[in-house]
Amino acid sequence: MAHDSGQLTPAALPVPVAPPTGLRALVVEDEVALATVVGTYLERAGFEVALVHDGLESVARARHVDPDVVVLDLGLPRLDGIEVCRQLRTFSDAYVVMLTARADEIDTLVGLSVGADDYMTKPFSPRELIARIQAMLRRPRPSTGGGNAHSADLSPRRTFGPLTIDPAGREVWVDGSSVSLTRTEFDILAALSEYPNVVFTRTRLIAAVWGPSWVGDEHLVDVHIGHLRRKLGDDATRGIFVRTVRGVGYRMGAGR
Repeated sequence: MAHDSGQLTPAALPVPVAPPTGLRALVVEDEVALATVVGTYLERAGFEVALVHDGLESVARARHVDPDVVVLDLGLPRLDGIEVCRQLRTFSDAYVVMLTARADEIDTLVGLSVGADDYMTKPFSPRELIARIQAMLRRPRPSTGGGNAHSADLSPRRTFGPLTIDPAGREVWVDGSSVSLTRTEFDILAALSEYPNVVFTRTRLIAAVWGPSWVGDEHLVDVHIGHLRRKLGDDATRGIFVRTVRGVGYRMGAGR
């Protein structure tokens, strides 16, 4: 945890208490003190919080709680965070922020590959964690142009060759077959497809999908783009649906 005395003792947290948001958070962390601090920050941000210290128990608790956000440690007893996330994704579209004590890039990439939306490496600031979670929950759905967040609710379906995107229903099909995307993957695709002639830099995609206040490694975008392409049956070489514009960023492909 960060070495800030205000972050070590829940009773002394200098964080204003927000009114209840109606949102639920599940904190899965075997370090009881850290789980308590994170839970307290979330409660003060208006979340209803459940704490679990065991990977196996966390899956059952997630089914019961139906959380909007899961803060998930990578190293857990009985079932590690990777497998917990994999199982969560079979029944939940909650935002998942993975915590890891190891800065090894392979760990974070593997975590994201099973459906985590973001990750933080210990030690970290609980304030930054809450800020990231709040930024995710403020994501425009599915409008990403900086205007009215509800304007795209009336958008017609978008078609790119065999790819069809329904912004209102948050559904995607390729050749008529439904494609299951995580929230983050869908939000990236929605952002790119809303402005198909625009090249998005990583910074612009971060602002559109994670929010302008998000702070972290922008290469997170590349990881999610890779997963999105794989699920759509695309790849960087072909760029049928998602094209790489070398030295700049990404844009929609024509679908052929």
